[in-house]
Amino acid sequence: MSARTARTARRTRLFAATTVALAALALTACEGDTSDTGASTPAASSSPAGAQSESPTGEKESGNGTEGNGSKETNGSAGSTGSGSSGSGSGSGSSDKSDKGSAAGVSDDSDKPGKCSASDVKITAKKVSRPLNHLLLTATNTGSKTCMLPQYPAARFGEAQSVPPVAEATKPQSLTGVEPGKSGYAGVLLSSGDGSGENGYETNTLTIPFEDGSIATVALPAGGVYVDTALTVTYWQTSMDDALGY
Repeated sequence: MSARTARTARRTRLFAATTVALAALALTACEGDTSDTGASTPAASSSPAGAQSESPTGEKESGNGTEGNGSKETNGSAGSTGSGSSGSGSGSGSSDKSDKGSAAGVSDDSDKPGKCSASDVKITAKKVSRPLNHLLLTATNTGSKTCMLPQYPAARFGEAQSVPPVAEATKPQSLTGVEPGKSGYAGVLLSSGDGSGENGYETNTLTIPFEDGSIATVALPAGGVYVDTALTVTYWQTSMDDALGY
């Protein structure tokens, strides 16, 4: 073999070796790209989540984590506070008002004077010269507490089957209360002064009932009194003049 032929053969082998080497290198590069791509894909998919959780600024972490939790905590706190405030607050208010109302009610009821009874009120009857044919009734509280007299004396003279009418013009603005030792007054028109009355009769007994069912027996002036159909009583008054003004 000539030297030229030998050089040509070496060149051919070198070219072939180089070609094989380049082919292998290209295949390796392709496999490396495929491997890199496959490896980078999961990294890319996990990278955003990692970036969000490991963000240096903490903005996304605050948005997804802190703000989300903060929102829930705020809602939870608001709900708890609102419920607690309204529940305990209103409950406490209602309880306080209820307690105060009850206490006030008891206090008011205990402070209110009770109704007078024949057992703690003494009634006397006195004939007066003016106006004519009038009787003055005086109800004195002999008890230890203030009491309220009935609206008017339902006076029953003798064996009368009914009580006399009351003069509406004498009605006071409120019931008459009498303190211990104090008195209320009522006037009684016994008969007409001009003789126009009918069915007149003499009597020496008088009874006056109270609202609790008790009855006071009133002593009339000596000789008794004469009554007819003009018989009228006034409401109980706080003054003697008002009682005799009718």
